[in-house]
Amino acid sequence: MFDINEMKKNVSDKFSKVSENKFEPGVSQKKDEPVKTTNTSSQLASIGPSIHFKGELTGEEGLIIDGRVEGTIDLKGNQLIIGNNGKIKADVFAQTIIVNGSLTGELHGKERVHISKTGKVQGNIFSPRVSLEDGAKFKGSIDMSEAKHEKPQSNLQDNQLKRA
Repeated sequence: MFDINEMKKNVSDKFSKVSENKFEPGVSQKKDEPVKTTNTSSQLASIGPSIHFKGELTGEEGLIIDGRVEGTIDLKGNQLIIGNNGKIKADVFAQTIIVNGSLTGELHGKERVHISKTGKVQGNIFSPRVSLEDGAKFKGSIDMSEAKHEKPQSNLQDNQLKRA
């Protein structure tokens, strides 16, 4: 069974280890001080398994999805984790994307995309770093070029500006 608190703890532990070597301007750290990260467990919002969301989901914090989401997910420079029970039919834009459940749509990872052994992705991946664990299911293409990985502006907004 999927335990959301255990997932948050694991993610927090993983990213504190990854960020140990990163320098944060304006933050003085002594050798024995704990490392401050931007992806702590208290900053990860979550969508539980009984939640079903349709539409455009945006946010400025990390997110764990263990429910169902259809539409578009735009987390700007933040992390998205799709839990084991997560079922996503959306185009996704985030700094880091980790897929443990299933996702149909395009993945735009500004930093990286990771598909775990339980992950299933059908769609194209655009990210400079991509990793697939042994056993992961993937159907699509991978583009690891240096192109921008941001959500394009809506054509509706462009048309409204031209009319004004």
